[in-house]
Amino acid sequence: MKAVFSILGLLIVVSITGFLAKKQLGSVSEVTVKPKEGSQISVPVTTPGATAQQQSQQIQQQVKQSVEAAMQQPRLMPDEK
Repeated sequence: MKAVFSILGLLIVVSITGFLAKKQLGSVSEVTVKPKEGSQISVPVTTPGATAQQQSQQIQQQVKQSVEAAMQQPRLMPDEK
């Protein structure tokens, strides 16, 4: 009797884990960007028809430029007391 409950409990845990994994992996493919008001979020744009390597290089270049632009902005310092 104890073994039956153990197997049933294990099956329930595995089914819940599988359901959550499927739900999580499904949401990864549906990426949506909803920027807050006043924020500056840009999604990298690639050339249509480009190879995967070319798209990767374009995205890397865009991210590099974004980081460099962010580093050039002056940092807001809190008022010293």
